[in-house]
Amino acid sequence: MSEKLRATSQPGFIKFWIGQTVSAFGSQISGLALPVIAVTLLSATEFQMGLLGAANTSAFLIFGLLAGALVDRWIKRRVMIVADLIRMIAIGLIPLLWFAGVLNVYHLIVLGAVISIASVFFDVSYQSYIPILMPREYIGVANSRLELTSQISGVASPGIVGYLLTLIKAPVILIFDAISFLVSAISLLLIKDREVPKPKTDRRPINQEIAEGLKFVWNQKLIRAISFTTSISNLFGTISGTLFAIYFFRESYLGFNAAAFGLLTAVGSVGGLLGAAGTPKLIKLLGEGPLIVLSAITSGLTALLVPLSWYLPRELALPVLLVNTFMTAFTVLTYNITQVTARQRLCPEALLGRMNASIRFMVWGVMPIGALISGSLGEILGVVPTMTIGAIGGLFAASFVFFSPIRSMREMPRLEQN
Repeated sequence: MSEKLRATSQPGFIKFWIGQTVSAFGSQISGLALPVIAVTLLSATEFQMGLLGAANTSAFLIFGLLAGALVDRWIKRRVMIVADLIRMIAIGLIPLLWFAGVLNVYHLIVLGAVISIASVFFDVSYQSYIPILMPREYIGVANSRLELTSQISGVASPGIVGYLLTLIKAPVILIFDAISFLVSAISLLLIKDREVPKPKTDRRPINQEIAEGLKFVWNQKLIRAISFTTSISNLFGTISGTLFAIYFFRESYLGFNAAAFGLLTAVGSVGGLLGAAGTPKLIKLLGEGPLIVLSAITSGLTALLVPLSWYLPRELALPVLLVNTFMTAFTVLTYNITQVTARQRLCPEALLGRMNASIRFMVWGVMPIGALISGSLGEILGVVPTMTIGAIGGLFAASFVFFSPIRSMREMPRLEQN
């Protein structure tokens, strides 16, 4: 049996895979519908879009480190189940508020914050769970398979959502996302794994455990370089991306419709699909370290196409944005699959939650800051200058991995197991 077949036939993985694929479909629906709701139905301003973007990621800055320490104490699968149920309720309230005729931007902001908190605990547990569910030699294949099916869902979802938007209002289709969280929770409930709670006798004061996770990330020079590259990229990417819905939909800018946005999302998903599918082959061709560096550099250069599209004739703007979306998704997937797998292999199992939380604190914690900066700059300078600042700043992100040993490592090191 091939390595890929052995990996994907591991006990529990198929259930986990199915649940996360369904959840990914739901997340694609929300990713398309929420900007449409905020901009076209609720007439959100630049600053309100900044607040919404900050709310959607703020918990990684506020609760990320605490979540890592707690996840390392708890059963990760149970944490993900509770997080899924909370997100199901929160996302389900949006169509209910719409039916009641009271939905406004600030409801989206508050519910976005609730979903963000639940997502912190889910995501930290998720990235820490694969090494528990899978033997270490199959971690890379499992990550690739999960990302591959996530991108497949992204290819199909925009067309479906675009069609549904012609039939029903955007808030209503969020019901499907609420259901997808329920499916994910049920699939996790059916899995049996070997994890047990950390014994209370092994627990130290929580501030010491948090510090241990931060210390590991800082002292592991390869993980530190990757974390800084991802963090700077996310900061400036958020500055640029927060106002993208206004830039794309408003008549005073590009003035495209939801169908065009669906096409953009679908093309991005194709790029991500090819990136996820091609990562193992690219690793064999280029090596793990060079692929991480090349992906970061290419992603930074591609981001310049977004503000560039403003200066082109309108009929050329969409094709340029399609190229940007395709290349960004492709390189993000090749980068993420390779570096996440390397991190998981380098970290002791007892530190996985805190390691992932420390990194999330760094790389996602900058996003609410970037969103607030974006909203403020958008009000002061305008949408296009703000997006230009974000694109130019993102060019410097790759320097941390470029000027590190990662650049020449065909194979990233592994943690020696006892």
